[in-house]
Amino acid sequence: MVEILFLIGLAVAIFVGFNVGGSNTGVAFGPAVGSNTISKVGAASLMSICALVGGWTVGRNVINTMGGEIVPSRFFTLEASIAILFFIGLALFLSNIVGVPASTSMTGVGTIAGLGLATDALNVGVMGRIVSWWLVSPVIAFWVSAVIGRYWYPTLLDWFAITQTKGTLVQIDRSGGLVRPTLGPNTTMREFIGTLLVIIVGCYTAFSAGASNMANAIAPLVGSGAIEMNYGILIAGSAIAVGAFTIARRTLDTMGSELTDMPLLAALIVALVSSTLITVLSELGIPASIVIVSTMSIVGLGWGRATRVKEYTRRSTMIEEGPLGISGGALAVDSADTPTIKQTKSEENHHSSTSELDKNHHPDINSLYEPWTTARVIAMQNIVPGISTVSAYLVFEFVPIFG
Repeated sequence: MVEILFLIGLAVAIFVGFNVGGSNTGVAFGPAVGSNTISKVGAASLMSICALVGGWTVGRNVINTMGGEIVPSRFFTLEASIAILFFIGLALFLSNIVGVPASTSMTGVGTIAGLGLATDALNVGVMGRIVSWWLVSPVIAFWVSAVIGRYWYPTLLDWFAITQTKGTLVQIDRSGGLVRPTLGPNTTMREFIGTLLVIIVGCYTAFSAGASNMANAIAPLVGSGAIEMNYGILIAGSAIAVGAFTIARRTLDTMGSELTDMPLLAALIVALVSSTLITVLSELGIPASIVIVSTMSIVGLGWGRATRVKEYTRRSTMIEEGPLGISGGALAVDSADTPTIKQTKSEENHHSSTSELDKNHHPDINSLYEPWTTARVIAMQNIVPGISTVSAYLVFEFVPIFG
């Protein structure tokens, strides 16, 4: 009987890992895929490797927190572990079906908290610390990104404008009897370095996602002693890889093109801000939400850029109506922007100086972030953990086999 329960628990853990891969691949590589920087297959491959590395290293701290600190490990019986993993997997599966990447960490912690509430074993201090960071980290991500979008984005464009040109990024040169990679026919070194940075930062995000979310698939089984941590990480990493290659395609589209019209530079900023926050919290053992932090970083950056556009419009109108006849383009918010994910321009966008641009070059305010899509994503990210928490509490409280 114990062997059968273990196999069931293992199957459910794999199901959870599968959905973790589906949910978090979109967060890590959605912008890169949406801008045609990397293919979906390439994104899935990098997600599989980087998430495993993150879970194997920093992720151990989060596994320990979820496997024995929120609720003592003695309460993680095989039956309880199976129920916890089932609720996590079901909630994430439903969110992936509708194409909205749910908060894996909030779903997992909420389900474990349901067990703790039903058994009067919830560690309120640990739970309070986790919830506090849940509230603080999205605010930090929003305002850091908003400040960058409002005040530093034009300067960063001057330094790191990333363009996309026609043709392949690199090609194989077989002349001279030596096979070596070279830049494509239209590729500049700046384009190559910028594109490489987008991919590297996506890998960094995948690393942080694995560090934070690997625990959701295996922490209950590790806490119950049913499986050793190293084996659990390998199993969960394999399941994440399967999810990245399959169900992640829908969330890649959502995070890559529906939430905001994001230039490649913006993708770099969002990934760096959110991944750094999540990696730091994972090192502290806090199972934080890479999905919510990334979403709020996207919204913050778009909102910051939008406020700059509004300020430019107000000031340029005053100048145009004034007696000096100064061109409104002198107060341009951004110089010619880099390719956006929705536009995926094939021709090279030449980066001009601010004083040479007309205000018509600026992005439309409504294109910088999509309020309705944003509201849908944020709502789902809070509804899904709520459903799993309440469902887990009811099962552990009233179903004798799990009591």
